[in-house]
Amino acid sequence: MDFKDQKTLLESKSGDDDDRRRVSSPMTRKGVYAAISYMTCAVLLIMFNKAALSSYKFPCANVVTLFQMVCSSVLLYALRCRKIISFRVNNEIQVTNNIPGIFVPLNTLLTTLPLAISYLLYMLVSMESVRGVSVPMYTTLRRTTVAFTMLVEYVLVRQKYSRYIIGSVGIIIFGAFIAGARDLSFDAYAYAIVFSANICTAIYLASISRIGKSSGLNSFGLMWCNGLICTPILLLWTWICGDLQVTANFSHLSSVGFQVVMLLSCVMAFFLNYAVFLNTTLNSALTQTICGNLKDLFTIGIGWILFGGLPFDLLNVVGQSLGFLGSCIYALCKIRGWSPDH
Repeated sequence: MDFKDQKTLLESKSGDDDDRRRVSSPMTRKGVYAAISYMTCAVLLIMFNKAALSSYKFPCANVVTLFQMVCSSVLLYALRCRKIISFRVNNEIQVTNNIPGIFVPLNTLLTTLPLAISYLLYMLVSMESVRGVSVPMYTTLRRTTVAFTMLVEYVLVRQKYSRYIIGSVGIIIFGAFIAGARDLSFDAYAYAIVFSANICTAIYLASISRIGKSSGLNSFGLMWCNGLICTPILLLWTWICGDLQVTANFSHLSSVGFQVVMLLSCVMAFFLNYAVFLNTTLNSALTQTICGNLKDLFTIGIGWILFGGLPFDLLNVVGQSLGFLGSCIYALCKIRGWSPDH
């Protein structure tokens, strides 16, 4: 390639970067695989968490999150020591003179601090939000996250969307309100926790999209930094709150069924976190949120069969169908790459 071709290529990439900051880009095949992987892991993780917190009545949601973080960090450490994975983009192995065993420079770790804090809030609030409402109602309320995500992306990076995408989000939210219209088990605290989880989710996903692309770390690296920062904080918090003592005295702690559910929850949380980072960096924060809506159809069906909850009356069916329709319209917009000019 001669100098003229290189210059043309650089100018083309520069122009593409400017366009990407203004409009949403079309989804690649790798992005589609990432989205499907996320939806599969998310459905399974919600079921395992619901089983631990509701079926076994485990009282400490923070401890579940702590177990998931420790399991993820141990697995990442083992894979990195065996050089099976790298923490940086393009499989780059970077040697650092910082604290042994960290694997990333100290300044890079500090750069990811806002992401780690938002991740911790997202995990804690999301875990607690599962407890107070039924699985169908949980997915209904969580569907409003798309509005928060769109707002946060606009504030942080001035992301603009076409009228088709905005319309699809409107259909999703409208469907969520219809689906939950007959929920007679209204709990103000539980609902407030779910909406707090929506806000934390929007901030967390926007942080991934922004910090993940500037830190030089891949999805494994971002997960590793989150574990390094969040695990000691969460461990101290659970100790202060007495959750560790409660866990030690939990009646089902020695139950094989409970142990299997917790193990599956931890393993699935690892794969889900990787899928979230991959999907958000390859696609966008809003796409990640919409994928959460697409998985709801399966979550609601399985959750209703296993745990019961919101009855599937006419309004509920219409609302869920509208939400699914809105998600499909958004997916079509992403695949076609429709810009605000369409």
